[in-house]
Amino acid sequence: MNKPGYQTELQEIRSHIRSLSGNVPLHRSASRRRYSFADLPFGEQLAIWDEVWRSENNFWTRLHAYFFLERHLKKESELREMWPVIVHWLDQVDDWGLCDALAKVYTKILVVMPDEVYAQLKAWNSDENLWKRRQSVVSLLYYSRTKKQHPSFEDVERLIAPLLTDKEYYVQKGVGWALRELHTVYPKEGLAWLKMHIRQLSPIAFTIAMEKLDTATVNELKALRKRK
Repeated sequence: MNKPGYQTELQEIRSHIRSLSGNVPLHRSASRRRYSFADLPFGEQLAIWDEVWRSENNFWTRLHAYFFLERHLKKESELREMWPVIVHWLDQVDDWGLCDALAKVYTKILVVMPDEVYAQLKAWNSDENLWKRRQSVVSLLYYSRTKKQHPSFEDVERLIAPLLTDKEYYVQKGVGWALRELHTVYPKEGLAWLKMHIRQLSPIAFTIAMEKLDTATVNELKALRKRK
């Protein structure tokens, strides 16, 4: 049920978004609209967008809630304030687009709240929900170039290893993504880990994990993978 006092704001958001058509860049541009509640404190605006996310079962509407978060990734105080709210947004995710959008936010919060966020990722790692399992590894490094601080090699490997045999396609894509970025951040340890576990990788994860490696290394890993 919508919270009292938010009806006007919710209707304003819905009317704006329903008037749009087009792709993600168009919606991103349109998300910069200045709403009537734009001068409210961050926490009050977050509450409105939280209501939007939870009450609107629509990709584009939820994407605008994400765009709100995306504009607030620089202040540690706001990252800390949004975590207890948006940690529950993953419960409504049923596609890779929104899952990975949240990863961009969760990975930033991981830097400022490492213990709490890592504990949540660890819990998601064995969840029956495939998007939570995917999130548990994608959020660890996301695109490593977007951050200056990263979890330890051991903390990343600890969550990748249990998902090597996961049967879900999108989880395996997440595993490959995490392995690709792991090697970028920890090249020596990452390569050694790949060599040790190369035959355990699914074809999907293997293909993505190889994306940033040089040809000689890829050929070496392919040869190890074929060994009986």
